Amino acid sequence: MKRARLIYNPTSGREEMKKRLPDILQRLDQGGIEATCHATIGEGDATLAAADAADRGYDMIIAAGGDGTLYEVINGLANKPNRPPLGILPVGTTNDFARATGIPKHWEYACDLIIGQYTRPVDVGVANERYFINIAGGGSLTELTYDVPSKLKTMVGQLAYYMKGLEKMTRLRPTELKFVAEGVGEFHDEFMMFLICNSNSVGGFERLAPDSKLDDGLLDVLLIRKMNLAEFIRLVTLALRGEHLSDPHVIHLRTNSLKVTTPDYVQINLDGEYGGVLPAHFSVLPSHLRIFADETGVSTYR
Repeated sequence: MKRARLIYNPTSGREEMKKRLPDILQRLDQGGIEATCHATIGEGDATLAAADAADRGYDMIIAAGGDGTLYEVINGLANKPNRPPLGILPVGTTNDFARATGIPKHWEYACDLIIGQYTRPVDVGVANERYFINIAGGGSLTELTYDVPSKLKTMVGQLAYYMKGLEKMTRLRPTELKFVAEGVGEFHDEFMMFLICNSNSVGGFERLAPDSKLDDGLLDVLLIRKMNLAEFIRLVTLALRGEHLSDPHVIHLRTNSLKVTTPDYVQINLDGEYGGVLPAHFSVLPSHLRIFADETGVSTYR
């Protein structure tokens, strides 16, 4: 039997995990995985639980929840010398990383993926002293994810973000930012936001960074120049089709190291969570973690 530490957020995805926990444990057990559980009790708890599980020598860690839970687990694992493989049960409101890696949303299929024991390497992003696995960013719209109350997310799911987005769009303001990208150059201008992508799926946009790969040792960076509301709405429409990279308001580059500074107060968003403020240095740890994945590469987020 393999020993697993299952770290789950009991409020994720309209409390779906609490309902399914007995079934999940039974399915894992039948597949040769003996799992003990840790239910998170507040912000940062999953980070402590993941660090403890790594120190105690578990064969694997399973993160059950949304991107926020996964972010915390990553931050508990990334600086450990012993990093057990990571299983993901995407039962949260937003599951961008699971979508990007083809991990099935249905709990039964996701459990079977972990039982199969096939792993693939993934890069991990670094922002100052914090870690992210999917996306980092800054600018007013990137603050949406922590502006939405957790009770509203539990009640209406992904719709909560769109509701908050519509409210914020009328208050969009550009910010003076300076970017220094290793191997690319410098950019100094007024920008609406910046996004640093480790995968192609961000905020429900499955083609935001269409050529981004999780194991190439690079970060895909999108810098969104100053624009008016009508131009921004047009850009969002293009992004839904994956046609935004040729828009003159978008600077797209790839790098393994990026420094961002500003004279203003700009918060950093890491995998949908608050990650401090600028200035910041972003870099990448190539193939730093292993996640359970479909050996054929055809598994889809359902």
